[in-house]
Amino acid sequence: MISLPSMAKGLETDILGISWALISFQLSVISLSIVFGRVGDMYGRRKLFTLGFIIMTVSSFLCGISQNVLQLIIFRALQGVGGAMVESVTRALALDSMPEGAEGKASSIMTASYHTGFFIGPAIGGFIIDYLHWRGVFFALVPIGLAGIALSAMKSEGGSSAAKPLRLSIDYLGAALLVILTLMIVLLLDRKAAQAVGLGEKGWLALAFAGVLWGFLAHENRISSPIMNLSLFRIRMFSFSSISLLTLSTARGLVSFVIPFYLQEILQISPSYMGMIFLAPPILSIASAPLAGYLTDRIGPRVPASIGVLFDLVSALIGISLRIDSHWFLPTLLLGLNGAATGFFNSANQAAIIGSVPKEHRGFASGIVRVGFDLGHMLGVSLGGLLLTLAFEYFSGISGQVASAKNPLAFVSSMNVSFWGVAALSGVAMMISLTRGTGTIRKPASRA
Repeated sequence: MISLPSMAKGLETDILGISWALISFQLSVISLSIVFGRVGDMYGRRKLFTLGFIIMTVSSFLCGISQNVLQLIIFRALQGVGGAMVESVTRALALDSMPEGAEGKASSIMTASYHTGFFIGPAIGGFIIDYLHWRGVFFALVPIGLAGIALSAMKSEGGSSAAKPLRLSIDYLGAALLVILTLMIVLLLDRKAAQAVGLGEKGWLALAFAGVLWGFLAHENRISSPIMNLSLFRIRMFSFSSISLLTLSTARGLVSFVIPFYLQEILQISPSYMGMIFLAPPILSIASAPLAGYLTDRIGPRVPASIGVLFDLVSALIGISLRIDSHWFLPTLLLGLNGAATGFFNSANQAAIIGSVPKEHRGFASGIVRVGFDLGHMLGVSLGGLLLTLAFEYFSGISGQVASAKNPLAFVSSMNVSFWGVAALSGVAMMISLTRGTGTIRKPASRA
């Protein structure tokens, strides 16, 4: 994200053109994660993991030598294909490598690792841009990718708890319909992506989505080896954990949308100081993840995941109480609680989603996790924009008025309304989390 202005200048394009470098990667990852997760289950997760690293390494180099924005968009889309391969099986491989009963530990390690990267990545990226070149951001990924390829090649397929690949035929039609459905969801939720492809009116797209969804479900129920095994959603822990993930990701997407505007436009906090404030979430995520993993393995995912939701709910209440003259400590505390919530909830909930399905379906479950995160975030941003706009019209008394910090009282009041939405979503996520089932993660009998 921090490299986008430099990329736009270097490639002589505008903000819309460079935004497609983000959109193309995002579309590839979201639309292909579930498909590749299932392919990994069928033909070997580590093979797909290695191939994904190869594609990401090559595409990162190609991004670095891009001569125009069109090349960058194409290579970023290819990079997203590799990213979807890697991300769709990473969590499943982590659980495969651990003994039974250590799903929480594996998931907590993944959560801590992810947020460690989120903690150090922007700083390294900023250093490369300031002292080298924006192309260096992509070139720096090449040795990391080569290391990933080497490490993956050194390991044999699976681990102590891995299932053998299913070697079934691929449901090509189901995969194509799922990709189309996911792309439609992204265009319905992401205003930036919709505007980029010229979709101002989304009514026809929503009708088309409903039709494709009906066809997809009918097809998946009819064939013997579907790309999305709908029977897995009958597993209570899997289905309830997936729904709570989508719900809470929506709430967090809403928070991530509104709070930067409050910090910079209302409290007048400088970007560098904001950078320091935004260190709180990853630090607390890293710190809380091991405890959540330990609790998950001892007493099951329900309690630690619900503790995470509770932290999110408390942070929403802080957001509701923010004023135009609040001390910077309050939004910092809000973000810190979000970070602790992430460490608790993600560690337990990911273990519940992936660990509760038969081992030969863990790649599919891992893809569900990735898509749940990304779609929830986009839905939260869309919902945040809607709530902020409607509430700002009410508090400013001017119809059609765009939310702006030029009217700070109306803006903060509108933001408070948005946080009521976060509180409501967190409350729903809490009810779903508490009803996911008690005890440790169940191991259903394996089935294709």
